Amino acid sequence: MEKINNILSLFKLDGEKAIVTGGGRGLGRAISIALAEAGADVAIVDKLTEEVKETVSIIEKFGRKVIAIKADVCKEEEVKKSVQIVIREFGKIDILVCNAGIVSWIPAEEMTLEEWQKLMDVNLNGVFLYCKWVGQEMIKKKKGSIINVSSMSAYIVNVPQKQCHYNASKAAVVQLTKSLAVEWAPYNVRVNVVCPGYIMTPLLKEADNKLLDEWTSISPQKRIADPSELKGIFVFLASQAASYFTGSAIIADGGYTLW
Repeated sequence: MEKINNILSLFKLDGEKAIVTGGGRGLGRAISIALAEAGADVAIVDKLTEEVKETVSIIEKFGRKVIAIKADVCKEEEVKKSVQIVIREFGKIDILVCNAGIVSWIPAEEMTLEEWQKLMDVNLNGVFLYCKWVGQEMIKKKKGSIINVSSMSAYIVNVPQKQCHYNASKAAVVQLTKSLAVEWAPYNVRVNVVCPGYIMTPLLKEADNKLLDEWTSISPQKRIADPSELKGIFVFLASQAASYFTGSAIIADGGYTLW
């Protein structure tokens, strides 16, 4: 007879070791805290700022081990070194969340190649590099969950801001995720992607109120999400509750892309 488990036990991450890039503030902070609340030890890759220190302090209160590592996600040697540090400190890596990203609003006809490349380096190349180096470790262990962070902008053209480079980078992250999911399925490494809509991060709080009102008016829910509202989906995808999920792109946008 099949053993019946408590459903909530499937969401526990006790003993798991996680890396979260851009994990010190905004959505990254919410993700880092969520994984710790579910039982994981967490390595935060970010700039070593006061915000990161605050996130580390919050996680420590849960009794989890947490380390902060400064690394440029665009530089392969720094990515490789940060992964080695986590292996040394934690012994393994079970969960990777590639959350680090940037955005800028520039009309395509005015955009320089340097501006295009800078955003692609962070939003796409940084995701690939962490997937590559962490993926190697997961393949050795034949176990792992990778969660990339894309955007609803992978599927729509945002208005009124002009950001073709951002939209293209996020669409590429979705396809990269699907490709890696196929390549690494034989090694029991799952790769999924979350595509958030507008989230009230520190960056979004700096936006003009007229823009916030316009974006809110378009959404069926007529609101912008708090980062904490996405905590559950990351815990789910990291956990055994999502054991049959790989290559999935989950849009969490309050219905924004429905029309």
